Amino acid sequence: MPHAPEFRPNYNTLPLIGFAAAFAIACSSGTSLPPYDGTLALGTWGGDNSGMIVSDTAMHLHVGCTFGDVSGRIPITINGDFDVAGRYAPRAYPVQVGPSVPARFVGHLDGNTLNVTVTVNDTVEHQTLVYGPVKVRFGDEPQMGPCPICRRPIHTRGLRRLFDKVFHR
Repeated sequence: MPHAPEFRPNYNTLPLIGFAAAFAIACSSGTSLPPYDGTLALGTWGGDNSGMIVSDTAMHLHVGCTFGDVSGRIPITINGDFDVAGRYAPRAYPVQVGPSVPARFVGHLDGNTLNVTVTVNDTVEHQTLVYGPVKVRFGDEPQMGPCPICRRPIHTRGLRRLFDKVFHR
């Protein structure tokens, strides 16, 4: 009866195989969202000619050379939908002309990609404007073309409390 060859693992290559597997998984998954907590994830969301910055006190969205803001955290349903009121500046670049006007921000989250449409009640020009839908992805840098995105820092209440504690405010 023939003798089966004996299997001898090469323990020197085992760490290399583990590293390669972890690297492949990390690179293929992209930036993942934090666990669902009922609100839109904090951080930068980027897309083609669009970008969004979410903090625990506000959301700031750019669509082309326009932008808008929503105060507070953005609640997301279990189905990934949101519909919130905010303000929008339809005449924002190169210098903002006129006030920001009332707007509705409606979107749907699918994985780490968010589709957003903004409907603006332009009380200055007496018309309804629609921006989007635009697609932004969590962790991606906004690709804004000729109009820069505002680089507003992401302030969180926790960091603010720590800052106040350290500097005795």
